[in-house]
Amino acid sequence: MEKTTASDRILTTHVGSLPRPTSLSTLLMAQLTGTHSDSEKSVELIRESVIQIVQAQVDVGIDIVGDGEMGKPSYTFYIKNRLAGIHDRGDRMSEIAGSPINRDEREHPEALTRRQKPGNIFNTGAALPACLGPVSYENTNDLNQDLENFRTALSAASISNGFLNSASPGVLTKFVPDLYYKNEDAYMEALGEAMRIEYNAIYESGFQLQIDCPDLASARHNQYQELSDTEFVRIAERNIEILNYATANIPPEAMRMHVCWGNYEGPHTHDVPLSTIFGTCMRARPAGFLFEGANPRHAHEWEDIIGNHIPDEKILIPGVIDTTTNFVEHPTLVAQRICQYANIVGRERVIASTDCGFATFVQRENRVVTSVVWAKLKSLVQGAAMATDKLWH
Repeated sequence: MEKTTASDRILTTHVGSLPRPTSLSTLLMAQLTGTHSDSEKSVELIRESVIQIVQAQVDVGIDIVGDGEMGKPSYTFYIKNRLAGIHDRGDRMSEIAGSPINRDEREHPEALTRRQKPGNIFNTGAALPACLGPVSYENTNDLNQDLENFRTALSAASISNGFLNSASPGVLTKFVPDLYYKNEDAYMEALGEAMRIEYNAIYESGFQLQIDCPDLASARHNQYQELSDTEFVRIAERNIEILNYATANIPPEAMRMHVCWGNYEGPHTHDVPLSTIFGTCMRARPAGFLFEGANPRHAHEWEDIIGNHIPDEKILIPGVIDTTTNFVEHPTLVAQRICQYANIVGRERVIASTDCGFATFVQRENRVVTSVVWAKLKSLVQGAAMATDKLWH
């Protein structure tokens, strides 16, 4: 496993999902709705898509690449085929399945209507997964295929520095509602015990493990919107405690944790401030901390962490590219954002990233068109080079 930072320049990465080819999106939706059964064709198409997406990242200049989540219908629903006890619930998916409407969109319903357009994963015949029995990691076939596909793609692109995503126990409590344990603490513990199988497998395969934890931020204005900030922080602390247990056998430097406030273009007027959850996030075992730092609601928060205790082993991986609009950030702005964080923790402890993924759910209308995604990533690379010139020369 390669070192995650460099001593002579700012490295670049991204959060995970990248635009999928149309043929792959169609296949994944067919699998999700139970209308596709050609497993051999599926395996080959996913493998080729991973090879192509890794090469595309290398071509644009990304240093720490991912598999683009090519083999997953979303960063959470994929576990339906891996965990025992998770099954299709009787009702269909909807944008708000299993959780209340975001607080900001309750106040601005027209914004919610614009976001809930037909033709995406939440308006199909796909069933909502739910916990209907004891949870355990039962099926490792898809996991092993992900690992093998990524290994093949990295080799083909002559690169070894890569990460793979995995869902946190906390975020699964939102997207996979519990109808069995009927006790959130017990459900969390079961999920933590199960997901450690996947976490360990990614690490043992030589890849960086990225754990996606929107439960530490976005859950405040949807899943736990009726709680106070203090009560929500206690939930976040519990989630971190279980995450730390699930990753106990993995060195911190081999992991990164992503936190976001929901990857949607909306008011975000009820987002919990980064400063409120920052101390809790710093207690998580993963050394890398990915968080939103580019969108208009959170771009200012670099100032709010100045003076906070940031453990020496922590690597800040701020989003310096927004993932919900088709504006292409100027490289100079990217460089300015990178330098803001470098001035807080030092140039060797900053990696430049995106706010979130670009294709979080399969066949959901991508708010950023594919060509713009790659233009944004090119700007990320150019901005990192400019920041390097400022910070080292």
